[in-house]
Amino acid sequence: MAGGLKRRRWGVADVPDLTGKTAVVTGSNTGIGFEAARLLAVNGATVVMACRNEAKALGAKEKIVAAAPEAEVSVLQMDLNSLTSVRKAAEALVSEHPVIDLLINNAGVILLPHGQTEDGFEQHFGINHLGHFAFTGLLLDAVLAADSGRIVTVGSNGHRMGKIDFEDLAYKRNYKPLRAYGRSKLANLMFSYELQRRLDAAGKTSTISLAAHPGGANTDVGGRGDTPIKRRIKRFIDSIPNPIVHSAVKGSLPILRAASDPEAKGGEYYGPSGLLKMTGHPVVVKSNAASHDEEAAKRLWEASERMTEVAISL
Repeated sequence: MAGGLKRRRWGVADVPDLTGKTAVVTGSNTGIGFEAARLLAVNGATVVMACRNEAKALGAKEKIVAAAPEAEVSVLQMDLNSLTSVRKAAEALVSEHPVIDLLINNAGVILLPHGQTEDGFEQHFGINHLGHFAFTGLLLDAVLAADSGRIVTVGSNGHRMGKIDFEDLAYKRNYKPLRAYGRSKLANLMFSYELQRRLDAAGKTSTISLAAHPGGANTDVGGRGDTPIKRRIKRFIDSIPNPIVHSAVKGSLPILRAASDPEAKGGEYYGPSGLLKMTGHPVVVKSNAASHDEEAAKRLWEASERMTEVAISL
């Protein structure tokens, strides 16, 4: 800035007025998804909370409306474990909101034992990646119809543990829950970057695809039931003080910056600026080389289209 002054660190106060914008946030009944939905609503957006557990989502909606009485907030029941549910939700959503300004692919699971989704996919890959791939594809025309559409896909530092084995997408060999999670988060980033490349190639300049990760946000661990490993990790996280772990509100800030900062650009990845990229104010961060492998991303895209039977054409 002029005079050598540093720009103020981006925070809650920097979320702009979003009046007239429609935002869809998956997994927004708790954690960083809830905080993102709340702050979008507080700043004027019409918010659709796309959640698996409708009862919990309605309770979360009441909290948001209490904080922002003027807010227009609704709940959309959607289970990413089921492509039938995803299709039904997308159809209902588009009929109600033919123009969507902002889609935040936030919902996710972690540390599940080996198992399959309703459609036969390994759970982390099926829910975290394929469910969002299909949902995005089914909503893409509505996002493209916006004056300035954005798709924000939530990644994780855990993507660095991931490896896409195209010969074993069902992860039947040497299954490890944390690596399965890392693989799904790597897939999220590969999808986000490939979507931006395809938007660029098609000349769809009014819509951009970005990614963000929350860092070490102290939230519920991974949804869909309790397991001993989740309880151990939750106790461990609860015992760690800053600067390694921060609140769900701070964890939502990279998502909100990617979603609303007028200066954000397609293909960017936002995360915390501090130690190990776990806490701090949201900035543009780097992901690993595998996430930028364009040939692998194209292969993943094609596999995702086959598996979900959702063809995303631009």
